[in-house]
Amino acid sequence: MILPVQRHCVTQWTLGSCPPEDADREVDVLVTAPSDRELRVPAFVDGTGAWQVRFSSGELGRHAWRVDAYDVALGECEGEVEVVEYESEHPLHAHGPLGISEDRRHLQHADGTPFFWLGDTWWMALCRRLHWPDEFRCLTADRVAKGFSVIQLVAGLYPDMGAFDPRGDNEAGWPWHEDWAGLNPAWWDLADLRIEWLVAQGLLPCIVGCWGYYLPWLGVERMKTHWRQIIARWGAYPVIWCLAGEGVMPWYLHKQTPQRDEDMALQRAGWTELGRYVQEIDPWDRPVSIHPTRRGREQVEDDSVLDFEMLQTGHGDRASLPGTVRSVVEARAQEPAMPVINSEVCYEGIMESCREEVVRMMFWASILSGTCGHTYGANGIWQFNRADARYGPSPHGYSWGDRPWDDAMALPGSAQLGMARRLLERWEWWRIEPHPEWVEPRWSEENFVLPYAAGIPGELRLVYLFNAMPAPTIRELEPGARYRAFLWDPSTGAEHDMGVAEGDADGSWAAPQIEVRRDWLLVLERA
Repeated sequence: MILPVQRHCVTQWTLGSCPPEDADREVDVLVTAPSDRELRVPAFVDGTGAWQVRFSSGELGRHAWRVDAYDVALGECEGEVEVVEYESEHPLHAHGPLGISEDRRHLQHADGTPFFWLGDTWWMALCRRLHWPDEFRCLTADRVAKGFSVIQLVAGLYPDMGAFDPRGDNEAGWPWHEDWAGLNPAWWDLADLRIEWLVAQGLLPCIVGCWGYYLPWLGVERMKTHWRQIIARWGAYPVIWCLAGEGVMPWYLHKQTPQRDEDMALQRAGWTELGRYVQEIDPWDRPVSIHPTRRGREQVEDDSVLDFEMLQTGHGDRASLPGTVRSVVEARAQEPAMPVINSEVCYEGIMESCREEVVRMMFWASILSGTCGHTYGANGIWQFNRADARYGPSPHGYSWGDRPWDDAMALPGSAQLGMARRLLERWEWWRIEPHPEWVEPRWSEENFVLPYAAGIPGELRLVYLFNAMPAPTIRELEPGARYRAFLWDPSTGAEHDMGVAEGDADGSWAAPQIEVRRDWLLVLERA
Protein backbone atom coordinates (compact mmCIF):
# COMPACT_ATOMS: atom_id res chain seq x y z
CA MET A 1 0.00 0.00 0.00
CA ILE A 2 1.30 3.46 -0.96
CA LEU A 3 -0.11 6.39 1.02
CA PRO A 4 -0.08 9.77 -0.78
CA VAL A 5 0.43 12.92 1.30
CA GLN A 6 1.40 16.50 0.55
CA ARG A 7 4.68 17.90 1.77
CA HIS A 8 4.68 18.87 5.49
CA CYS A 9 1.14 17.50 5.90
CA VAL A 10 0.16 14.62 8.19
CA THR A 11 -0.80 11.14 7.11
CA GLN A 12 -1.86 8.34 9.44
CA TRP A 13 -2.06 4.58 9.16
CA THR A 14 -3.07 1.67 11.39
CA LEU A 15 -0.71 -1.19 12.23
CA GLY A 16 -3.24 -3.48 13.86
CA SER A 17 -5.14 -4.04 17.08
CA CYS A 18 -3.45 -4.00 20.45
CA PRO A 19 -4.12 -6.55 23.20
CA PRO A 20 -4.81 -4.74 26.48
CA GLU A 21 -1.67 -6.13 28.09
CA ASP A 22 0.45 -4.55 25.32
CA ALA A 23 -1.05 -1.04 25.47
CA ASP A 24 1.99 0.35 27.27
CA ARG A 25 4.53 -1.28 24.96
CA GLU A 26 6.78 0.98 22.90
CA VAL A 27 6.43 0.40 19.17
CA ASP A 28 8.52 2.33 16.63
CA VAL A 29 8.21 2.55 12.88
CA LEU A 30 11.40 3.06 10.88
CA VAL A 31 10.85 5.34 7.88
CA THR A 32 13.53 5.61 5.19
CA ALA A 33 13.35 8.84 3.18
CA PRO A 34 14.47 9.10 -0.47
CA SER A 35 17.75 10.61 0.78
CA ASP A 36 18.30 7.39 2.80
CA ARG A 37 17.83 9.30 6.06
CA GLU A 38 16.10 7.02 8.56
CA LEU A 39 13.49 8.34 10.99
CA ARG A 40 12.34 6.39 14.03
CA VAL A 41 8.67 7.34 14.50
CA PRO A 42 6.89 6.34 17.74
CA ALA A 43 3.46 4.72 17.38
CA PHE A 44 0.57 5.06 19.83
CA VAL A 45 -2.54 3.15 20.86
CA ASP A 46 -5.83 4.94 20.23
CA GLY A 47 -9.10 4.64 22.13
CA THR A 48 -10.22 1.65 20.05
CA GLY A 49 -7.12 -0.32 20.98
CA ALA A 50 -5.43 0.04 17.58
CA TRP A 51 -1.80 0.93 16.95
CA GLN A 52 -1.59 4.18 14.95
CA VAL A 53 1.27 5.99 13.23
CA ARG A 54 1.31 9.67 12.27
CA PHE A 55 3.92 10.94 9.85
CA SER A 56 4.90 14.01 7.86
CA SER A 57 7.95 14.92 5.82
CA GLY A 58 9.45 17.87 4.00
CA GLU A 59 11.28 15.58 1.58
CA LEU A 60 9.56 14.80 -1.71
CA GLY A 61 9.37 11.25 -3.02
CA ARG A 62 8.70 7.75 -1.80
CA HIS A 63 9.34 6.87 1.85
CA ALA A 64 9.52 3.20 2.84
CA TRP A 65 8.44 2.21 6.33
CA ARG A 66 8.60 -0.92 8.44
CA VAL A 67 7.79 -1.75 12.03
CA ASP A 68 10.87 -2.14 14.19
CA ALA A 69 11.34 -5.53 15.87
CA TYR A 70 8.18 -6.31 17.85
CA ASP A 71 7.20 -9.72 19.14
CA VAL A 72 3.43 -9.33 19.01
CA ALA A 73 1.80 -9.86 15.63
CA LEU A 74 0.58 -6.65 14.01
CA GLY A 75 -1.58 -6.23 10.96
CA GLU A 76 0.56 -4.50 8.36
CA CYS A 77 4.27 -4.21 9.19
CA GLU A 78 5.62 -2.38 6.15
CA GLY A 79 4.53 -0.02 3.42
CA GLU A 80 5.30 3.20 1.55
CA VAL A 81 4.38 6.88 1.74
CA GLU A 82 4.56 9.09 -1.34
CA VAL A 83 5.22 12.75 -0.46
CA VAL A 84 4.15 15.21 -3.18
CA GLU A 85 4.48 18.98 -3.44
CA TYR A 86 2.20 21.12 -1.31
CA GLU A 87 -0.54 22.88 -3.28
CA SER A 88 -1.95 25.56 -0.96
CA GLU A 89 -0.98 28.67 1.00
CA HIS A 90 -1.63 27.42 4.51
CA PRO A 91 0.50 29.63 6.78
CA LEU A 92 2.15 26.66 8.55
CA HIS A 93 2.39 24.01 5.83
CA ALA A 94 3.43 26.20 2.89
CA HIS A 95 6.76 27.21 4.44
CA GLY A 96 7.47 24.08 6.45
CA PRO A 97 7.89 23.47 10.19
CA LEU A 98 9.74 25.78 12.53
CA GLY A 99 13.41 25.84 13.40
CA ILE A 100 15.97 28.36 14.62
CA SER A 101 17.56 31.02 12.40
CA GLU A 102 21.25 30.82 11.54
CA ASP A 103 22.06 33.78 13.81
CA ARG A 104 20.01 32.09 16.58
CA ARG A 105 17.93 35.22 17.18
CA HIS A 106 14.49 34.25 15.86
CA LEU A 107 12.30 31.35 14.74
CA GLN A 108 11.93 30.58 11.07
CA HIS A 109 10.24 28.07 8.79
CA ALA A 110 12.08 25.29 6.97
CA ASP A 111 12.31 27.45 3.83
CA GLY A 112 13.88 30.35 5.77
CA THR A 113 10.74 32.46 6.15
CA PRO A 114 10.89 34.25 9.54
CA PHE A 115 8.10 33.42 12.00
CA PHE A 116 6.73 36.10 14.30
CA TRP A 117 5.54 34.56 17.57
CA LEU A 118 2.40 36.25 18.85
CA GLY A 119 1.10 33.74 21.35
CA ASP A 120 -2.06 33.42 23.39
CA THR A 121 -2.30 31.51 26.68
CA TRP A 122 -4.87 28.71 26.79
CA TRP A 123 -3.26 26.52 29.46
CA MET A 124 -6.39 24.41 30.09
CA ALA A 125 -7.81 24.38 26.56
CA LEU A 126 -7.91 20.57 26.39
CA CYS A 127 -10.38 20.30 29.29
CA ARG A 128 -14.14 20.30 28.91
CA ARG A 129 -14.69 23.72 30.51
CA LEU A 130 -14.05 25.05 26.99
CA HIS A 131 -16.70 23.15 25.07
CA TRP A 132 -15.83 21.32 21.88
CA PRO A 133 -16.48 22.09 19.11
CA ASP A 134 -18.49 25.32 19.27
CA GLU A 135 -16.64 27.29 21.96
CA PHE A 136 -13.18 26.07 20.99
CA ARG A 137 -13.77 27.05 17.37
CA CYS A 138 -15.23 30.42 18.39
CA LEU A 139 -12.12 31.34 20.37
CA THR A 140 -9.86 30.04 17.61
CA ALA A 141 -11.62 32.19 15.00
CA ASP A 142 -11.30 35.27 17.21
CA ARG A 143 -7.56 34.76 17.68
CA VAL A 144 -6.95 34.09 13.98
CA ALA A 145 -8.84 37.27 13.06
CA LYS A 146 -6.79 39.32 15.54
CA GLY A 147 -3.46 38.07 14.22
CA PHE A 148 -2.22 35.51 16.74
CA SER A 149 0.17 32.85 15.48
CA VAL A 150 0.77 30.56 18.52
CA ILE A 151 -1.41 28.97 21.20
CA GLN A 152 0.26 27.83 24.43
CA LEU A 153 -1.61 24.91 26.04
CA VAL A 154 -0.88 22.09 28.48
CA ALA A 155 -1.17 18.36 27.72
CA GLY A 156 -3.68 17.66 30.48
CA LEU A 157 -1.53 17.92 33.62
CA TYR A 158 -2.55 21.48 34.41
CA PRO A 159 -1.30 24.27 36.67
CA ASP A 160 -3.24 25.60 39.63
CA MET A 161 -4.67 22.21 40.60
CA GLY A 162 -3.66 18.82 41.91
CA ALA A 163 -3.69 15.61 39.93
CA PHE A 164 -7.13 14.32 38.83
CA ASP A 165 -8.91 17.50 39.88
CA PRO A 166 -12.45 17.35 38.37
CA ARG A 167 -11.91 20.84 36.91
CA GLY A 168 -9.25 19.41 34.60
CA ASP A 169 -10.89 16.43 32.88
CA ASN A 170 -12.31 16.24 29.39
CA GLU A 171 -15.27 14.15 28.28
CA ALA A 172 -13.15 10.99 28.58
CA GLY A 173 -11.47 11.74 31.90
CA TRP A 174 -7.79 12.57 32.32
CA PRO A 175 -4.68 11.78 30.23
CA TRP A 176 -3.70 9.13 32.80
CA HIS A 177 -5.79 6.63 34.71
CA GLU A 178 -5.95 7.38 38.41
CA ASP A 179 -2.92 6.44 40.50
CA TRP A 180 -0.87 6.85 37.30
CA ALA A 181 -1.77 3.27 36.36
CA GLY A 182 -1.36 3.96 32.64
CA LEU A 183 -2.29 6.33 29.84
CA ASN A 184 -5.94 6.87 28.95
CA PRO A 185 -6.07 6.78 25.12
CA ALA A 186 -9.64 8.09 25.00
CA TRP A 187 -8.53 11.39 26.58
CA TRP A 188 -5.83 11.78 23.95
CA ASP A 189 -8.27 11.01 21.10
CA LEU A 190 -10.41 13.98 22.15
CA ALA A 191 -7.35 16.21 22.59
CA ASP A 192 -6.34 15.29 19.01
CA LEU A 193 -9.44 17.05 17.67
CA ARG A 194 -8.45 20.33 19.27
CA ILE A 195 -4.79 20.19 18.24
CA GLU A 196 -5.74 19.33 14.67
CA TRP A 197 -8.22 22.22 14.56
CA LEU A 198 -5.64 24.77 15.69
CA VAL A 199 -3.21 23.61 13.00
CA ALA A 200 -5.92 23.61 10.33
CA GLN A 201 -6.69 27.25 11.18
CA GLY A 202 -3.03 28.27 10.94
CA LEU A 203 -2.25 28.49 14.68
CA LEU A 204 0.94 26.83 15.89
CA PRO A 205 0.39 24.77 19.07
CA CYS A 206 3.08 25.27 21.71
CA ILE A 207 2.48 22.11 23.70
CA VAL A 208 3.49 22.19 27.36
CA GLY A 209 4.00 18.67 28.70
CA CYS A 210 2.74 19.40 32.21
CA TRP A 211 3.29 21.80 35.08
CA GLY A 212 6.68 21.30 36.70
CA TYR A 213 5.45 19.94 40.03
CA TYR A 214 4.00 16.81 38.36
CA LEU A 215 7.50 15.42 37.85
CA PRO A 216 7.98 14.27 41.48
CA TRP A 217 4.48 12.71 41.36
CA LEU A 218 4.98 10.72 38.13
CA GLY A 219 8.73 10.20 38.31
CA VAL A 220 11.06 10.52 35.34
CA GLU A 221 10.14 7.21 33.68
CA ARG A 222 6.38 7.84 33.64
CA MET A 223 7.05 11.39 32.46
CA LYS A 224 9.03 9.90 29.56
CA THR A 225 5.95 7.84 28.73
CA HIS A 226 3.85 11.01 28.83
CA TRP A 227 6.25 12.81 26.50
CA ARG A 228 6.50 9.83 24.15
CA GLN A 229 2.72 9.94 23.77
CA ILE A 230 2.82 13.69 23.04
CA ILE A 231 5.44 13.19 20.32
CA ALA A 232 3.69 10.17 18.81
CA ARG A 233 0.36 11.99 18.70
CA TRP A 234 1.40 15.50 17.65
CA GLY A 235 5.03 15.54 16.53
CA ALA A 236 4.09 15.14 12.87
CA TYR A 237 2.18 18.43 13.04
CA PRO A 238 3.89 21.84 12.96
CA VAL A 239 4.32 22.28 16.72
CA ILE A 240 6.68 23.60 19.39
CA TRP A 241 7.61 21.64 22.51
CA CYS A 242 7.69 23.16 25.98
CA LEU A 243 9.00 20.62 28.48
CA ALA A 244 7.00 21.97 31.44
CA GLY A 245 5.38 25.03 32.89
CA GLU A 246 7.28 26.71 35.74
CA GLY A 247 9.72 23.83 35.52
CA VAL A 248 11.40 23.99 38.93
CA MET A 249 8.46 25.31 40.95
CA PRO A 250 7.38 22.70 43.53
CA TRP A 251 3.79 22.03 44.53
CA TYR A 252 2.13 25.23 45.73
CA LEU A 253 1.62 24.13 49.32
CA HIS A 254 5.21 23.15 49.99
CA LYS A 255 6.73 25.84 52.18
CA GLN A 256 10.44 26.59 52.46
CA THR A 257 11.23 23.11 53.74
CA PRO A 258 13.82 20.47 52.85
CA GLN A 259 11.10 18.79 50.75
CA ARG A 260 10.69 21.92 48.67
CA ASP A 261 14.44 22.20 48.13
CA GLU A 262 14.65 18.52 47.24
CA ASP A 263 11.78 18.86 44.75
CA MET A 264 13.43 21.85 43.07
CA ALA A 265 16.71 19.97 42.67
CA LEU A 266 14.87 16.86 41.43
CA GLN A 267 12.86 18.90 38.95
CA ARG A 268 15.88 20.75 37.56
CA ALA A 269 17.77 17.49 37.03
CA GLY A 270 14.65 15.72 35.79
CA TRP A 271 13.73 18.32 33.18
CA THR A 272 17.30 18.26 31.92
CA GLU A 273 17.02 14.50 31.43
CA LEU A 274 13.57 14.88 29.87
CA GLY A 275 14.92 17.53 27.51
CA ARG A 276 17.58 15.11 26.27
CA TYR A 277 14.94 12.40 25.94
CA VAL A 278 12.65 14.58 23.83
CA GLN A 279 15.56 15.53 21.56
CA GLU A 280 16.46 11.86 21.22
CA ILE A 281 13.06 10.41 20.34
CA ASP A 282 11.52 13.25 18.29
CA PRO A 283 12.25 12.33 14.66
CA TRP A 284 11.12 15.78 13.47
CA ASP A 285 13.42 17.81 15.75
CA ARG A 286 10.75 20.30 16.76
CA PRO A 287 12.19 23.27 18.74
CA VAL A 288 12.22 22.76 22.50
CA SER A 289 11.93 25.23 25.37
CA ILE A 290 10.69 25.29 28.95
CA HIS A 291 8.33 27.76 30.60
CA PRO A 292 10.11 29.16 33.65
CA THR A 293 9.62 30.76 36.99
CA ARG A 294 11.81 33.57 35.58
CA ARG A 295 14.19 32.45 32.82
CA GLY A 296 14.16 29.17 30.93
CA ARG A 297 17.89 28.51 31.22
CA GLU A 298 17.54 28.57 35.00
CA GLN A 299 15.15 25.60 34.91
CA VAL A 300 17.70 23.07 33.62
CA GLU A 301 21.23 22.01 34.46
CA ASP A 302 22.39 22.06 30.83
CA ASP A 303 20.87 24.61 28.48
CA SER A 304 21.87 22.59 25.41
CA VAL A 305 18.52 20.81 25.89
CA LEU A 306 16.78 24.08 24.90
CA ASP A 307 16.53 25.66 21.46
CA PHE A 308 15.04 28.97 22.56
CA GLU A 309 14.47 30.70 25.87
CA MET A 310 11.11 31.50 27.41
CA LEU A 311 10.70 34.11 30.14
CA GLN A 312 8.04 34.71 32.81
CA THR A 313 8.30 38.21 34.23
CA GLY A 314 5.40 38.78 36.62
CA HIS A 315 1.80 39.89 37.02
CA GLY A 316 2.43 42.98 39.13
CA ASP A 317 1.03 45.57 36.72
CA ARG A 318 3.51 48.43 36.12
CA ALA A 319 5.69 47.15 38.95
CA SER A 320 6.62 44.19 36.70
CA LEU A 321 8.36 46.45 34.16
CA PRO A 322 11.87 46.56 35.74
CA GLY A 323 12.03 42.79 36.16
CA THR A 324 10.72 42.28 32.64
CA VAL A 325 13.36 44.50 31.03
CA ARG A 326 16.18 43.10 33.16
CA SER A 327 15.23 39.54 32.24
CA VAL A 328 15.03 40.30 28.52
CA VAL A 329 18.36 42.16 28.45
CA GLU A 330 20.07 39.44 30.48
CA ALA A 331 18.69 36.63 28.32
CA ARG A 332 19.54 38.44 25.11
CA ALA A 333 23.16 38.93 26.22
CA GLN A 334 23.84 35.34 27.30
CA GLU A 335 25.94 33.03 25.15
CA PRO A 336 25.42 30.87 23.25
CA ALA A 337 22.69 33.01 21.73
CA MET A 338 19.09 31.81 21.73
CA PRO A 339 15.86 33.34 20.49
CA VAL A 340 14.09 34.94 23.47
CA ILE A 341 10.32 35.11 23.96
CA ASN A 342 8.44 36.53 26.93
CA SER A 343 5.96 33.69 27.39
CA GLU A 344 4.07 35.04 30.41
CA VAL A 345 3.66 38.56 31.74
CA CYS A 346 0.74 40.61 33.12
CA TYR A 347 -2.32 38.67 31.99
CA GLU A 348 -4.90 41.24 31.02
CA GLY A 349 -7.39 41.73 33.87
CA ILE A 350 -5.65 39.47 36.38
CA MET A 351 -6.49 40.45 39.98
CA GLU A 352 -8.52 43.34 38.46
CA SER A 353 -5.31 44.97 37.20
CA CYS A 354 -2.95 44.76 34.21
CA ARG A 355 -5.21 46.66 31.85
CA GLU A 356 -4.65 47.16 28.14
CA GLU A 357 -2.04 49.92 28.50
CA VAL A 358 0.07 47.60 30.70
CA VAL A 359 -0.25 44.83 28.11
CA ARG A 360 1.06 47.22 25.45
CA MET A 361 3.84 48.44 27.74
CA MET A 362 5.14 44.90 28.34
CA PHE A 363 4.94 44.02 24.64
CA TRP A 364 6.89 47.02 23.37
CA ALA A 365 9.44 47.08 26.20
CA SER A 366 10.15 43.38 25.51
CA ILE A 367 10.26 43.58 21.71
CA LEU A 368 12.42 46.71 21.61
CA SER A 369 14.79 45.14 24.16
CA GLY A 370 15.39 42.15 21.91
CA THR A 371 12.69 39.46 22.06
CA CYS A 372 11.60 37.83 18.79
CA GLY A 373 8.01 37.38 19.85
CA HIS A 374 5.60 37.77 22.73
CA THR A 375 2.83 35.84 24.45
CA TYR A 376 -0.38 37.52 25.55
CA GLY A 377 -2.66 36.17 28.24
CA ALA A 378 -6.11 37.11 29.50
CA ASN A 379 -7.33 36.17 32.95
CA GLY A 380 -10.42 34.06 32.44
CA ILE A 381 -9.05 32.38 29.30
CA TRP A 382 -5.99 30.60 30.65
CA GLN A 383 -8.14 28.69 33.17
CA PHE A 384 -11.43 28.95 31.21
CA ASN A 385 -13.76 30.50 33.71
CA ARG A 386 -17.39 30.10 32.79
CA ALA A 387 -20.33 32.25 33.85
CA ASP A 388 -22.05 29.08 35.06
CA ALA A 389 -18.89 27.47 36.51
CA ARG A 390 -16.13 29.69 37.86
CA TYR A 391 -12.76 28.02 38.14
CA GLY A 392 -12.61 28.89 41.82
CA PRO A 393 -9.69 28.96 44.26
CA SER A 394 -6.18 27.81 43.49
CA PRO A 395 -4.50 25.37 45.90
CA HIS A 396 -3.29 28.32 47.96
CA GLY A 397 -6.89 29.32 48.65
CA TYR A 398 -7.68 32.32 46.46
CA SER A 399 -8.81 32.94 42.91
CA TRP A 400 -7.04 35.04 40.29
CA GLY A 401 -10.38 36.48 39.13
CA ASP A 402 -13.79 35.33 37.93
CA ARG A 403 -14.20 36.93 34.49
CA PRO A 404 -15.72 34.33 32.09
CA TRP A 405 -13.56 33.30 29.14
CA ASP A 406 -15.97 34.67 26.52
CA ASP A 407 -15.90 38.10 28.19
CA ALA A 408 -12.11 37.93 28.45
CA MET A 409 -11.93 37.11 24.74
CA ALA A 410 -13.09 40.67 24.00
CA LEU A 411 -10.58 42.48 26.22
CA PRO A 412 -8.90 45.16 24.06
CA GLY A 413 -5.28 44.18 24.65
CA SER A 414 -5.55 41.11 22.42
CA ALA A 415 -6.60 43.13 19.37
CA GLN A 416 -3.98 45.80 20.12
CA LEU A 417 -1.13 43.27 20.11
CA GLY A 418 -2.44 41.88 16.84
CA MET A 419 -2.18 45.39 15.37
CA ALA A 420 1.36 45.66 16.73
CA ARG A 421 2.36 42.44 14.97
CA ARG A 422 0.92 43.68 11.67
CA LEU A 423 2.83 46.93 12.02
CA LEU A 424 6.13 45.14 12.66
CA GLU A 425 5.59 42.86 9.69
CA ARG A 426 5.62 45.89 7.39
CA TRP A 427 9.39 45.73 7.79
CA GLU A 428 12.01 43.02 8.09
CA TRP A 429 11.25 42.79 11.79
CA TRP A 430 13.76 39.99 12.40
CA ARG A 431 16.58 42.45 11.65
CA ILE A 432 15.41 44.89 14.32
CA GLU A 433 18.00 45.22 17.12
CA PRO A 434 17.87 47.11 20.43
CA HIS A 435 19.51 50.55 20.20
CA PRO A 436 18.80 52.37 23.47
CA GLU A 437 21.50 54.90 22.56
CA TRP A 438 19.34 56.20 19.71
CA VAL A 439 16.99 58.17 21.97
CA GLU A 440 17.33 60.78 24.69
CA PRO A 441 16.07 60.54 27.36
CA ARG A 442 16.21 56.75 27.49
CA TRP A 443 15.33 54.08 29.99
CA SER A 444 17.85 53.11 32.64
CA GLU A 445 18.05 51.31 35.96
CA GLU A 446 17.01 54.57 37.57
CA ASN A 447 13.90 55.01 35.42
CA PHE A 448 12.36 52.20 33.39
CA VAL A 449 9.49 54.30 32.00
CA LEU A 450 11.66 56.50 29.79
CA PRO A 451 11.75 55.73 26.05
CA TYR A 452 12.92 52.47 24.43
CA ALA A 453 14.54 52.45 20.99
CA ALA A 454 15.35 49.76 18.42
CA GLY A 455 15.54 49.42 14.68
CA ILE A 456 17.63 48.71 11.60
CA PRO A 457 20.56 51.11 11.04
CA GLY A 458 20.00 53.29 8.01
CA GLU A 459 16.45 52.01 7.49
CA LEU A 460 14.16 52.11 10.50
CA ARG A 461 13.90 53.57 14.00
CA LEU A 462 11.21 52.61 16.51
CA VAL A 463 10.85 54.50 19.79
CA TYR A 464 8.25 53.54 22.38
CA LEU A 465 7.13 56.41 24.59
CA PHE A 466 5.27 55.71 27.81
CA ASN A 467 4.43 59.37 28.11
CA ALA A 468 4.65 62.23 25.62
CA MET A 469 6.62 64.33 28.12
CA PRO A 470 9.32 65.28 27.43
CA ALA A 471 9.49 65.08 23.62
CA PRO A 472 12.40 62.78 22.74
CA THR A 473 15.51 63.60 20.75
CA ILE A 474 16.65 60.99 18.23
CA ARG A 475 20.43 60.50 18.18
CA GLU A 476 23.02 59.16 15.71
CA LEU A 477 21.05 59.75 12.51
CA GLU A 478 23.18 59.07 9.46
CA PRO A 479 24.55 62.16 7.63
CA GLY A 480 22.25 63.14 4.77
CA ALA A 481 19.60 60.56 5.67
CA ARG A 482 15.94 61.60 5.47
CA TYR A 483 13.32 59.72 7.42
CA ARG A 484 9.55 59.91 7.27
CA ALA A 485 8.42 60.37 10.88
CA PHE A 486 5.01 59.43 12.23
CA LEU A 487 3.34 58.61 15.51
CA TRP A 488 1.56 55.27 15.68
CA ASP A 489 -1.28 54.90 18.18
CA PRO A 490 -0.84 51.50 19.90
CA SER A 491 -4.51 51.33 20.87
CA THR A 492 -6.07 52.09 17.46
CA GLY A 493 -3.32 51.67 14.87
CA ALA A 494 -3.86 55.21 13.60
CA GLU A 495 -0.86 57.07 12.13
CA HIS A 496 -0.14 60.77 12.68
CA ASP A 497 2.37 62.35 10.32
CA MET A 498 5.29 64.23 11.91
CA GLY A 499 7.05 65.34 8.75
CA VAL A 500 10.65 64.65 7.77
CA ALA A 501 13.32 63.77 10.31
CA GLU A 502 16.90 64.76 9.47
CA GLY A 503 19.88 64.91 11.75
CA ASP A 504 21.66 68.17 12.56
CA ALA A 505 25.45 68.50 12.60
CA ASP A 506 25.53 66.11 15.59
CA GLY A 507 23.15 63.62 13.97
CA SER A 508 20.29 64.63 16.27
CA TRP A 509 16.63 65.36 15.54
CA ALA A 510 14.31 66.82 18.17
CA ALA A 511 10.82 65.41 17.80
CA PRO A 512 7.98 67.95 17.95
CA GLN A 513 6.12 68.16 21.22
CA ILE A 514 3.27 65.63 21.31
CA GLU A 515 -0.01 67.08 22.56
CA VAL A 516 -1.66 63.96 24.01
CA ARG A 517 0.07 62.49 27.03
CA ARG A 518 -0.18 58.72 26.64
CA ASP A 519 1.88 55.87 25.15
CA TRP A 520 2.96 56.23 21.52
CA LEU A 521 5.25 54.50 19.08
CA LEU A 522 7.41 57.01 17.23
CA VAL A 523 8.45 55.60 13.84
CA LEU A 524 11.22 56.92 11.60
CA GLU A 525 11.10 55.16 8.24
CA ARG A 526 13.86 55.85 5.70
CA ALA A 527 12.44 57.90 2.87
